[in-house]
Amino acid sequence: MLAVMLLISIVLGLIPLAGVAWIFASDTWKTVDGLFEILIMLSLSGVFFLNAFWELRGGKKPSGPAKPGAPSDES
Repeated sequence: MLAVMLLISIVLGLIPLAGVAWIFASDTWKTVDGLFEILIMLSLSGVFFLNAFWELRGGKKPSGPAKPGAPSDES
């Protein structure tokens, strides 16, 4: 499940970056509308990449409580 969420977050983070590249390629970045589109798309990419970072960092922790019933060494 971690790999699927990570992949989705990365793909959804790359799509707005492609939109930013398209805005620069079509030369509409000089308008106020183009600048706001770039700002919105970079914000979206940042949110999805931050989610992917948190998924990677949190994936190393055990999910859920420890299983009860483990014998103890205490006498």
